[in-house]
Amino acid sequence: MSGRHTFSRVGFALTLVLFVSQVGCLKQLILEGQISSTRRASAAVNTIGDYEVAEKIAMAGLGQMEGMRFLAPDNEDALFMLMRSWSSVSLGFMEDAMERAEDAEGSIAPDFDYHRRRARAAYERAIWYGSQLLENKNPGFKEAQVNAQTIKEYLAQFDDPETDAENLFWLGQAWLGRTGVSSEKGEVVGELFVAVALLERSIELDDTVMLGSAHVAMGAYHARSTAELDDAQKHFQRAFEISEGKTYLPKVQYAIRYLCLKGDRDGYVKTLEEVMAAGDGDPYQRLANTIAKRKASRWLAPNRMRDACGF
Repeated sequence: MSGRHTFSRVGFALTLVLFVSQVGCLKQLILEGQISSTRRASAAVNTIGDYEVAEKIAMAGLGQMEGMRFLAPDNEDALFMLMRSWSSVSLGFMEDAMERAEDAEGSIAPDFDYHRRRARAAYERAIWYGSQLLENKNPGFKEAQVNAQTIKEYLAQFDDPETDAENLFWLGQAWLGRTGVSSEKGEVVGELFVAVALLERSIELDDTVMLGSAHVAMGAYHARSTAELDDAQKHFQRAFEISEGKTYLPKVQYAIRYLCLKGDRDGYVKTLEEVMAAGDGDPYQRLANTIAKRKASRWLAPNRMRDACGF
């Protein structure tokens, strides 16, 4: 009898362990499914044209996704969404607040510095999540950041147009964005070659990702110097071809980066006024177009035109 009871107790214990294990697996599967569904559903936010409403939704969504990633630290959808969301929030909302503060009080004002630090921190968080995403697939990302050649060789391992092109774009966008709000930090500016390599590899894999946004980013990058204006023009023109007027940010960036540096006042004003006069555009670009219109309006202000472009 004692042997049978011992066997029963062992059997019960094994059954209990198996049951608990299955429950744990089931919970994990539900979580993974929820994260995947959240990624697919996130496109709906882009249809919202109300800037303030979209900002609140975006901030709340960050908190939710941070919690999901905490429970599933290696989930690629969660890492991707946090990379994309932190970069998008910084570009669309924090840099907007930074420019408003600059217009109101100048670039030495405490409020401007506060929003610039917020934007930088958001980009850095996006970069951290994006770096984890790359490391999970091909270890050695940090070690490859020695120079332009080593990072290019490392990125050659990413060869899937369906997933890698988008991942590399968003990480490159975040890296470029951090540089833009860190001009006073030489160590950050010195890593700009990493952003360029990420964006160039994304373009090589699929330059139509996000309606050609990698070309917009590279156009803005080359427009930092009069010696590279021809390269900037080529990237912007390709972005116009891909986007087919569905999204307005390419035109805004073309005006405030390329036409501003070139000194083409008439083209600058005409391009930004076209953005202001346009309708919603593509329904799934409504939020991006709202942000573009806000930026166009700000950069049409006489003070900003004079200070930034010399018009």
